[in-house]
Amino acid sequence: MPELLQQQLTWANAAIMFAWAVVILMVVLGFVTYAIYFERKVIGWMQLRIGPNRTGPLGLLQSVADVLKLLLKEDTIPKKAERELFILAPVITFIPAFMVVAVIPFTERWISTDINVGVLFYVALSGISTIGIVLGGWASNNKYALLGGMRSAAQMISYEIPLVISIVGVVMMTGSMNLNRIVEGQAGGFWQWNFLPQIIGFAVFVVAAISELNRTPFDLPEAESELVAGYHVEYSGFRFAFFMLAEYVYVFAIAGLTTALFLGGWQAPLPFLDFIPGIVWFLLKFSFIVFVLFWLRATLPRVRVDQLMGLGWKVLLPLALVNIFVTAIYMAVAM
Repeated sequence: MPELLQQQLTWANAAIMFAWAVVILMVVLGFVTYAIYFERKVIGWMQLRIGPNRTGPLGLLQSVADVLKLLLKEDTIPKKAERELFILAPVITFIPAFMVVAVIPFTERWISTDINVGVLFYVALSGISTIGIVLGGWASNNKYALLGGMRSAAQMISYEIPLVISIVGVVMMTGSMNLNRIVEGQAGGFWQWNFLPQIIGFAVFVVAAISELNRTPFDLPEAESELVAGYHVEYSGFRFAFFMLAEYVYVFAIAGLTTALFLGGWQAPLPFLDFIPGIVWFLLKFSFIVFVLFWLRATLPRVRVDQLMGLGWKVLLPLALVNIFVTAIYMAVAM
């Protein structure tokens, strides 16, 4: 795909790129459908419950049934809602979530867009989803939805700052924002992976990423005990599904980004295992990160909003800044 982008645009090249985009979309939507299923099964297993087991063999069609239900449900729009913005908000939330997947390198050649500012592209686009969430809450003309949207904006902005700063150390060590180059710089075994020299940045990144995803224990924007359902309380049918899709697509994207930045991407953990295809290593690391996200949801209680904001500004932001200085000192001494 990167080679196609460097060639003159023809109808044949455009058709290939469109087909590739459709394939990626189907892969991501397939992941979303069964990530929901496996999350319910994993949480059920951890909490000594059964989980989905009725629809299809082993309950494998439960998520498909849920998606069909959402698509077939009546689409309601509140009478006093800002109709145009109410309709537009789920789209603004979902499209950036899908677009950021384009810069994640699955292997050395399996990458949709190999650009030199891949990290910046991811950060810039992922921030747009915040606008969609705020719009959805405000356009609903519902006080609970508005509170959920405002709370989500405060949370995502507060944690996006340490998230971005935590990546700076990796960019400094690699000398590039290109995710392909970052993965290539981690070749040679797990002791070369960035999570070891960047352990502070890695810890900050993981916590901030979980908060960015609005997942437990940081799922305050959807705190049903306080806000009914948060910013999407007035949404139904496929518009509600768009918000849920965006959340799980970001799970896909953040797991892929974590794998590329800190866990060596497609690189084998030991040099003598290089004969195993890179996509296998990527998927193993990717699956482990997704499992940890499910694990946290099954075990940790929701934090209070003051604890949430205090952690972001008083702990993660200073640690992310310290990580930059430590990295700079390390590079100066090593050189």
